[in-house]
Amino acid sequence: MYIRLNLATKPLISHRPFLAGAAIAALVGGILFAILGWRFYTLRQADANLRARTEKVQNEMSQIYTQRQQLDRFFSQPETVGLQDRAKFTAAVMEGSSFNWTRLFMDLEHTLPAGVHVLRIEPRLDKGGAEVKFAIGAANEDAKLKLLKAFEDSKSFSELKLMNEHTGTPAQPGADPLTVEFTAVYSSI
Repeated sequence: MYIRLNLATKPLISHRPFLAGAAIAALVGGILFAILGWRFYTLRQADANLRARTEKVQNEMSQIYTQRQQLDRFFSQPETVGLQDRAKFTAAVMEGSSFNWTRLFMDLEHTLPAGVHVLRIEPRLDKGGAEVKFAIGAANEDAKLKLLKAFEDSKSFSELKLMNEHTGTPAQPGADPLTVEFTAVYSSI
């Protein structure tokens, strides 16, 4: 009869599963290291590019700031300030002459209802239009309401703001029973 018996001092242990597992773990670790290394490299390159662009922008900003300081010094000289004042005056004159005042008064004529008349008008140019302050005499309360309604419905006048309203005394001959003061913005269409 044969009996299988191991008479060795150390039992027979196979390291094959451990070595296979260690090799697989080393392979996965190597692949992961390569992927993370590539990612780190691309992030470093992107960071270097960003730093280079930031430095370029900062240099451009410092150049522009220097140019602005030079221009501020130039424009603060007394001769230049005088030229700026003349240029502003010329621009204001040109804007005033290019504004169609005749059209404003024609539109006003079409907007005013019967029973009212203009006592005072104070136009002031404002960004392509005119802000106009009116003082208008009205024959009665109904004419005043028609006036305000006509200005609200007008395509040429907007932003109507009632400022003041006076009632005339009957003892004054030729005085208007109602005087209305308001502002409106005129813009030709």
